[in-house]
Amino acid sequence: MIRKLAGGLLAAAVLLTVLSGVGAAGAGTLVDATGKETTVTGARRVVAVGGSVTEIVYALGLGERLLAVDSTSLYPAAARQLPNVGYMRQLSAEPILALGPDLVLAIEDAGPQAALDQLRDAGLPVVLIPDEPTPEGALAKIDLVAAALDAGPAGRALRIELEVKLQAVREAFAQVDARPRVLFLLSIGNGRVPMAAGRDTSAAGIIELAGGENAIDAFESYKPLSPEAAVAAAPEVLLVTTRSLDLLGGREGLLQIPEIALTPAGRKGNIVVMDSLLLLGFGPRTAAAAAELGKRLHPAITVPLRSP
Repeated sequence: MIRKLAGGLLAAAVLLTVLSGVGAAGAGTLVDATGKETTVTGARRVVAVGGSVTEIVYALGLGERLLAVDSTSLYPAAARQLPNVGYMRQLSAEPILALGPDLVLAIEDAGPQAALDQLRDAGLPVVLIPDEPTPEGALAKIDLVAAALDAGPAGRALRIELEVKLQAVREAFAQVDARPRVLFLLSIGNGRVPMAAGRDTSAAGIIELAGGENAIDAFESYKPLSPEAAVAAAPEVLLVTTRSLDLLGGREGLLQIPEIALTPAGRKGNIVVMDSLLLLGFGPRTAAAAAELGKRLHPAITVPLRSP
């Protein structure tokens, strides 16, 4: 709850900055996800860290400004052709500085902090983009990325497009008779117990938006799924990413996990598989992700996602 409140306040600060065109310290100064003020002017050589951040840059029509991306930046396909600076939480300052960028746009939990500090100490602007797993959080991402790239008109157009589509999703699932209990599972390696998504996670956010109910309410973030938690969750649907399903040994491997086999979803083999960045990114495709998941949860409902 505290994280959601803090995220909402920061989102409001970002939006105020974008709408006014001026931050607290003057033109070209932005307030990022941590409340830090950073001055950005005329960025043309950008390193993007975080799949949704990269996706927004392309959606703004500014992909040509990207110098490099991180390993989570898999969409669109053009992003995979750029130099890769590694995993977003294991960055190293030296390879980034060697590229000669004039801006780093990074999702807020990028790190380590020492690497970010080293980039800033070298005089490189680093703007951390908020990552609140809500529709409002997705819009805040667009606002700040557009502001950092001085792309006000494109940012407003992209924001409006996503707002219209999100409203269509909300209206489609607002009156559903029942919300299926959905258990999201994340595998971090072969042979390991999968992690289950609790409250205040991207998985919980997209499940709610798609007309479902997150099956885990006993804890926040992601934790290993215990037999007791699986039984208590009583999921009707198992939700996994394509990569996680592969690591778990496919459908057969997933359904052979004792904790899963005993659940209603496990007994019925009710599994939904989706691309991880689409499902969890909370970027420009958030409405499309919710519509796709919602269609699997509520087959009779089709969301008309029309651009304004």
